[in-house]
Amino acid sequence: MSENQDTAGGYYQRHIFFCLNERANGEDCCALHGAKAGFDHCKQRVKQEGLAGKGRVRVNKAGCLDRCAGGPVAVVYPEGVWYTFVDDSDIDEIVESHLKNGKVVERLVLPDSVGR
Repeated sequence: MSENQDTAGGYYQRHIFFCLNERANGEDCCALHGAKAGFDHCKQRVKQEGLAGKGRVRVNKAGCLDRCAGGPVAVVYPEGVWYTFVDDSDIDEIVESHLKNGKVVERLVLPDSVGR
């Protein structure tokens, strides 16, 4: 195993991407629903919990993830779990339950039927 990989075979154990897309034409988008605040809070909480860094968790901005109807949205890999969220307490629950302990927060999972 290379020194850049953890035991799961990736640089990070989990990676969470937040859609921060803003549509110039005024269409609904994650940016209009507090996505940046959710991203900022998640990044802060991951650092506070000591989860950030190689072999741990990475919090990233993303452009359009094409699931606008459920916005704001975030997706956690490698599991491929899609979340929607309303406030900091939802983000806290995702960090504690999923990013820290590997347990999906079912009440915040975005249904597969929700797209653009």
